[in-house]
Amino acid sequence: MIKSPLDNSKALEVSSSTEELHHFQRSARWSRLKEMIMIALLGGVPKPFGALIRTKLYALIIGKVGASTAIQGTGVELAGAQWITLGDGVKIQRDVCLHAFAPESKIYIDNGVYLNRGVDINVVPHLGHCQIEIGENTVVGPYTCIHGPGHIRIGNACLIASHVGIFANNHDFSDPEHLIMNQGLTCVGIEIEDDCWLGTGVKILDGVKIGKGSVIGAGAVVTKNIPPYSIAVGVPAKVISSRLNG
Repeated sequence: MIKSPLDNSKALEVSSSTEELHHFQRSARWSRLKEMIMIALLGGVPKPFGALIRTKLYALIIGKVGASTAIQGTGVELAGAQWITLGDGVKIQRDVCLHAFAPESKIYIDNGVYLNRGVDINVVPHLGHCQIEIGENTVVGPYTCIHGPGHIRIGNACLIASHVGIFANNHDFSDPEHLIMNQGLTCVGIEIEDDCWLGTGVKILDGVKIGKGSVIGAGAVVTKNIPPYSIAVGVPAKVISSRLNG
C-alpha cells in the first residue's frame, strides 16, 4: 500500500513546473523510445502467442512484473513503464492504458488485480507527483478511468464495474475573465477502502473517501465521504442504508 496518507482536509494547489517537466522528458526520452518501439512491434499480435511474447518482453521495460502476470490483450499502451509495478497474477486485457510518464509518479497494481478492456489509468503527464495504487484481487471493469494528479488508493477485493470515473482533481473556475483551462487545478486525493462495490457509471470526485465494505449504486456521483458499510445512491450520492443493519 502507498505509505503517504491522503490529506482530505485541505485541497493542495498544483503548480506545473515547465522546467521540471522538460528536464524529466529529456532524461526519459530513450526509455520512452524503447516503449514505443516495443509496443508498435508487439501490441497488435493476437492471442495466444501475442499474450506470451508481450508478457515476456514487456517485462524488460516495466519496473517490476510479478509471477504469473499476463498482458493478454492487444492494444495495451504503456507510458513511463519503468515507474509501473505489476504484482503476481495480474491480468491485463485489450486496450488498457497505463500512463505513468510524469515526474515523481508511479502506478502500483497489486497481486491478483484484473484490468478489463479499455481501462485507463493516468497520472496526468503534465503535472506529475502522483501515485495510483490498486489493491490485491480488485477487479476493474471495462472502460473505467482512474486519473490523478491527486493520489488515488483503491483497496483490496474491490469490485469496480464498467464506465466508472475516478478523478482526483478539480479545475479552478473562480475567475470568469480567464479561460478555465488556464486557472490551474486543485487536488486532494481519493481513497476507496477494501471490499467496496462501485456500480456501472459511478463517478468519484476529488477529496472523497469511501469506507470499507460500501456499495455505490449505478450512476451515482460521489461528492462527499461515505461511511464504512454504507449503501449510497443518486446524484449527488446519499447514504440510504447500512449493511450493518442486516
